[in-house]
Amino acid sequence: MSKDKKHLFGICKVGEKGQIVIPKDARKIFDIKPGDSLILLGDEKKGLALIKAEVFSSAVDGILEDK
Repeated sequence: MSKDKKHLFGICKVGEKGQIVIPKDARKIFDIKPGDSLILLGDEKKGLALIKAEVFSSAVDGILEDK
C-alpha cells in the first residue's frame, strides 16, 4: 500500500453491456466482494466515483445524527 493511501489500479474497459471489472487489488484493499452494493456518484466536471453502500449509509447517518 502506498504511504499516502492513494492508488492507481490501472485501466478498466467498459464492455458492450456497460459493465466494468474492478481490479483485484482494488477489491482487496476496499473489501469489495460479490454481491456488495456500490453507489455510483458523478460530477460532470470531475468524473465518477464508486463507494460501498454501507459506507455511504454510515456517512449519511452520521450527518443526520449531528442535527
